Amino acid sequence: RGRILGRLTVDVMLDTIRSEAEDDLLRRDGLSGEEDLFGPVWRSARRRWLWLAVNLMTAFVASRVIGLFEHSIEQLVALATLMPIVASVAGNTGNQTVALFVRGLAMDQINSGNIRYLSFKEAAVSSINGLVWGSVIGLVASVLYGNAALGLVMAAAMLINLILAAVVGIGVPAAMHRLGRDPAFGSSVLLTFTTDSMGFFIFLGLATVFLLQ
Repeated sequence: RGRILGRLTVDVMLDTIRSEAEDDLLRRDGLSGEEDLFGPVWRSARRRWLWLAVNLMTAFVASRVIGLFEHSIEQLVALATLMPIVASVAGNTGNQTVALFVRGLAMDQINSGNIRYLSFKEAAVSSINGLVWGSVIGLVASVLYGNAALGLVMAAAMLINLILAAVVGIGVPAAMHRLGRDPAFGSSVLLTFTTDSMGFFIFLGLATVFLLQ
């Protein structure tokens, strides 16, 4: 109607974008931004109980996975020193995928027409990284422990777990989004559980089958 109702400056938009990005980052770890930062101690503590409880249960599951292969670890102590590497690298890879996917959902860049392509792309990226870095750490392990077969098992476990991390990194936010929940909420906790427990299972399982039979 020929009247200026207001103005929206660039700095305001940048502040808003930055704030939303920080909120997404916090929600990935089960936090809620300013409410957790400035809220009362008791309420902030209670708000974190859910994901702490989930994390405790998932850590227990991961420990039981290791317990299944106690005999294998006793026979080949190198397994105990190498298995955290498989879980850690996969966790980092999965968190990168989660960050990209959550950002894409927040900006409406991901839809039913391109989600399949993006899923295949992330799986391909993880496969390449798994082959490259799995080969590197496998070579290091084989030289360090004088066991070429151990290096091959390490490389294979790294490759499989990185692909799994990409699948979970896409699947968890996508499922949360489909259910009408914030796709960032708690995704890193669920991702860490999967990459830890499955990383241990894959590596120790392959070692048991191919190295200790």
